[in-house]
Amino acid sequence: MAVFEGTFTRPDQLRFAIVIGRFNDLVTGKLLEGCQDCLKRHGVDVDPNGTQVDYAWVPGSFEVPIVARQLALTNRYDAIICLGAVIRGQTPHFDFVAAEVSKGIAAAGFQTGVPVIFGIVTTDTMQQALERAGIKSNLGWNYAMSALEMASLMQQIKGNPGTGTTPTLPASMKNAAADLSELSIQQGDLS
Repeated sequence: MAVFEGTFTRPDQLRFAIVIGRFNDLVTGKLLEGCQDCLKRHGVDVDPNGTQVDYAWVPGSFEVPIVARQLALTNRYDAIICLGAVIRGQTPHFDFVAAEVSKGIAAAGFQTGVPVIFGIVTTDTMQQALERAGIKSNLGWNYAMSALEMASLMQQIKGNPGTGTTPTLPASMKNAAADLSELSIQQGDLS
């Protein structure tokens, strides 16, 4: 049996995109700083003019998922980090935005096979958001760690030689893949 586990080595071979919502930029700017700090300390060149990290600024958190999905579809990135802040107000707007953003980010990852990291802070107050963006700890760091780990993990699963490992599938998984392939062919014959 194979064991797949993400590592934090060889980050110089990885490419990332970071999608940042400008709305609540006091919070998202701090999340971005934490994210960049983590990536840099792990050997990633975070310079916007470099070759490892691209940045996409969008109006707010609601627009983050569509841009993340489009970036993932380019097949240029090993992981995409989504940063935003949705803070509860006195209307139900928070509930709609937070729910749709989380669904959209999850769908972007499922639909493309690229890890899309959920880095949207959802809080009741601005104080809580600021605490998560640096006053107590900076969750931007955690989001970058997740991106590093997931990018490495996905390369291992795909058998990318850049990770230093080429796992072999257990026979049961090979058989399941063959059965699935045959089923697809049979269903294609029916249509």
